[in-house]
Amino acid sequence: MAINKFLLTFAICRLIATVGLTVDPAELLRLRVDGQLSVDPSDVEIASLDFGLLSRAKPIAVLRPASAEDVALLVRAAYNSAGGFTVSARGHGHSINGKGEILTCSEEENSELFHAVLGGLGQFGIITRARISLEPAPQRVRWIRVLYSSFSSFTRDQEYLISLYGNPPSQKFDYVEGFVIVDEGLINNWRSSFFSPRNPVKISSIGAKGTGVLYCLEITKNYHQSSVDTIDQEVESLLKKLNFIPSSVFTTDLPYVDFLDRVHKAELKLRSKGLWDVPHPWLNLFVPKSRIADFDKGVFKGILGNKTSGPILIYPMNRNKWDQRSSVVTPVEDVFYLVAFLRSALDDGEETHTLEYLSNQNRQILRFCDDAGIKVKQYLPHYTTQQEWVDHFGDKWSQFYQNKMEFDPRRILATGQRIFMPSFVVLHHIIFFLVPWAHGDER
Repeated sequence: MAINKFLLTFAICRLIATVGLTVDPAELLRLRVDGQLSVDPSDVEIASLDFGLLSRAKPIAVLRPASAEDVALLVRAAYNSAGGFTVSARGHGHSINGKGEILTCSEEENSELFHAVLGGLGQFGIITRARISLEPAPQRVRWIRVLYSSFSSFTRDQEYLISLYGNPPSQKFDYVEGFVIVDEGLINNWRSSFFSPRNPVKISSIGAKGTGVLYCLEITKNYHQSSVDTIDQEVESLLKKLNFIPSSVFTTDLPYVDFLDRVHKAELKLRSKGLWDVPHPWLNLFVPKSRIADFDKGVFKGILGNKTSGPILIYPMNRNKWDQRSSVVTPVEDVFYLVAFLRSALDDGEETHTLEYLSNQNRQILRFCDDAGIKVKQYLPHYTTQQEWVDHFGDKWSQFYQNKMEFDPRRILATGQRIFMPSFVVLHHIIFFLVPWAHGDER
C-alpha cells in the first residue's frame, strides 16, 4: 500500500520523544496541553527503555497527548525557547518539522518534506496521520515453505520470483520471504507456528550437504473462495519452475487475517513463557546482490557457527521499488538483499545466548563485511559520531543535511541519533511517551 498523503505534527502510535531542557521542568508543566503530563516513577521507567532493552534514557516527565496540537505546542515551545530544548522521537513512525508547524504533505504538496521524513530517522518530523490506498482483501492464503541446501539455487529462485512482480495474479506469488536455518536447531522457531510442534522438522532429517545450513523459501498465494478450483493448479505451475529439495514442501491453508496475525500469535506464546521482554540485539543489513554469496560463506557458514538465538531473514528486493527521493539509503545495485538477524538474548546459562555474545557477533559480522569490501548498508543503524553518519548516507548526505537545516534549523528533533547536535547546550532530559489519541479514549 502506498502512502498518498500525511499530516505532519509530532506523534503517531507509541512514539517516544526525548526532551532536553535548559529551563526548570515546572515551566513545561505550565504548557496548556489537553493530554496528561506525568512525573510518576512508573511512567518514567516505562518510557526509559527501547523495545530492544539496549538503550536507556531516563526522563523526568512523560507526556500522553490528547491531540496532534498538543505535540505541535511542545515543538513550538522548543523552537521559540530562548534557551532551547530538544525533542527526539523514536517508535513506530517519525515526522513534523522542527518549528512545530502542522503541515499536510504529499508528492504534490510540501513534497520535499514528504520524501525527507520517509526513512528520515525522526530528523525532520513525525507523521501523525496518513492516508493510504486500500483494496479488497483476499479471503484465504495458501502458505507454502520449501527448503534448499544450495544457496545459489535459493537466491536464484528468490530473484526469479520477485521479477514476476508485474505479472497477472495467476502468474506470481503474493509474498516472498526466506530465512536461514543453522544446524542443531529446529526449523520451528518463534516465527514458525507453521509446523506442528508435535511433529517438528529437523535439519538432519533433510540433509544440508555437510554445510550444516538450510535455506527456507516462504511463499504465499492469496485467493477468494470463488477461485478455490484453480488455486492448486496455479500454485503447482509456479512451484515447477523452482529448484528446492523435492521432499521438502510444507503447505497450509488459512484465512487471510490469520496469516497477517501470525507474528502476533507467536509473540503471545513467547510472552506466556517470559521470553518476550528480553534484550533484542537485532542487526538489519542491506547486502548487494553481487556479494550475497560471499556473505553466505563468511557469515551463515562461518561466523554464526551452528547456533542462533532467533530467526534470520533473507530476501531480495528491487531497488526501483524504493523512491530515491526518500532519506533511506540502499546499495546502488538493481537488486539487493535484506538480511535481518532478529535475535533475542536469554539469561539461560548458555553463553551463545547472552547479550554480550550476540552483540560481539554483530560487530564481527560488520567487521567481516568491511574487511571483505562488501558495501552493506545498515537499516535503522546506530552510530555514535557524525562522520559515521556521513559515511552511511554517502551521496545522500548533502541533501540530508540541507533538509535538516530547512525543516529543523535549531536541530531540536532526534538528537539521540547523534546525527546533529542542538544549537544550544542541553542540561536536562524529559521523555514524552506519545500514544494514539481517539475520541472517548481516556488513557
